[in-house]
Amino acid sequence: MQRGRNSLCSFIFFSYLCPMEHRFCDIHTHHPSVDRLSPTMAGVHPWDTERGLTLPDFSTADMVGETGLDFARNIDRKAQEELFRNHLAVAEQLQKPVVVHSVKAFEEVMRILDDYDLSGVLIHGFIGSKEQAERAFKRGYFLSFGTRSLRSPRTVEVIRQAPIEQLFLESDDDANCDIEALYRAVAEVRQTTTDELRKALITNYKRLIR
Repeated sequence: MQRGRNSLCSFIFFSYLCPMEHRFCDIHTHHPSVDRLSPTMAGVHPWDTERGLTLPDFSTADMVGETGLDFARNIDRKAQEELFRNHLAVAEQLQKPVVVHSVKAFEEVMRILDDYDLSGVLIHGFIGSKEQAERAFKRGYFLSFGTRSLRSPRTVEVIRQAPIEQLFLESDDDANCDIEALYRAVAEVRQTTTDELRKALITNYKRLIR
């Protein structure tokens, strides 16, 4: 995910409903559209850890986040963990699913998540190994993949073998992402049809966002 350094860290993404035959599930986007089913989210991004921002109002959000750890950034790791845990405590209390940002921090993210009783976990923008994915799936977590995921051969193999009931696709902050083209590419990887993939991911959305 790419964001400007001065961008707002507290954000709300809006869900749009439209006729089923025109709807794609875009589980994580900064550019909601009438042809996409996307959840509302609220949170302080780990990149903004040191800005001293307070947690937003989560009452109207479908999901808590995005939140997590980014060890590729020169940001105090203990402060990131504290912020992450603050989000997870809210998600546990409200029984809302959490969307997780994890960059070069998979082990720590998994360790911290294990301390909370969460209604759902989505690790977005997943670019990782088959072994990491299997650990996440075993816990019942969802993984979301975008166009960058398709550039990693090992992650393409994860997409190919991922349980369909724990799979999502996303455009993230890419305003030029053609969500239909992303569905077609992933459907080809999984040797299924775009329509079957679309239906499955909409079903996943309804399971995750209750």
